[in-house]
Amino acid sequence: MPTRFMGAIFDVDGVLVDSPHEKAWRESLRELMESDWRDIAGQTTWSADAFTPQVYQEEMSGKPRMDGARSALSYFHVPDDEKETRATQYADRKQTMVVRLIEAGDFTAYPDALRFIIAVKDAGLRVAAASSSKNAQLFLRQIRLDKFAAEQKISSSSVGPGLTLLDFFDADVSGRDFAHGKPHPDIYLAAAHELDVAPRDAIVLEDAEAGVEAAKAGAMWAIGIARANDAELLAKADADIVVTALDQVDLAALAAGRLATKT
Repeated sequence: MPTRFMGAIFDVDGVLVDSPHEKAWRESLRELMESDWRDIAGQTTWSADAFTPQVYQEEMSGKPRMDGARSALSYFHVPDDEKETRATQYADRKQTMVVRLIEAGDFTAYPDALRFIIAVKDAGLRVAAASSSKNAQLFLRQIRLDKFAAEQKISSSSVGPGLTLLDFFDADVSGRDFAHGKPHPDIYLAAAHELDVAPRDAIVLEDAEAGVEAAKAGAMWAIGIARANDAELLAKADADIVVTALDQVDLAALAAGRLATKT
């Protein structure tokens, strides 16, 4: 363990916010199978019931949009003819739907995550957002951290009047196009670089198996957040600790350079 952690890097969807991405992926595919792709639907393994939260977590969560679309189509055995055209059509439809849902306020911020990010920044860590989603800033700029702190009666030197969660980050590499998406470490290495923190001194907060694998591939520490009953998947990906809420992380241990859960 490092003598002291210097930075914390946060995925957004599933870590900081309960986003409508799963809903957008699921409903976009249903619309396509019931309309434009009706002629090939019977050749696939897709059904409305078959698109489960576990499928989303294993095949799409944490991945760049086109990678997620390709993975879903492969999982449901969509015929390979016009494969890239279908993936593009699916990804574009999902993007249109998710933006509409976000703008309608169809998401919530996780209180445990907001408490945690305030605590670690007050403890002296620099913080970065690093989501594969190009929609991350749409979420972050709508979350008023000052109002949250007031409601929770949190006294923090880091939270000033009018502060949004987007303003709170010292760096934001979300939505950038990297040579490789997760589980490659490119996005997290870029975040650590912008924080001016060595990878070995950075903690990554992730809810997806691919994201934990990306953190470990970059020689970083990883906290897996099992919000979707997927603790086993995150542990298998080598998360250093796995919690169901960030309130379970021992902040005193973290300040001392260790990752541990509260007893």
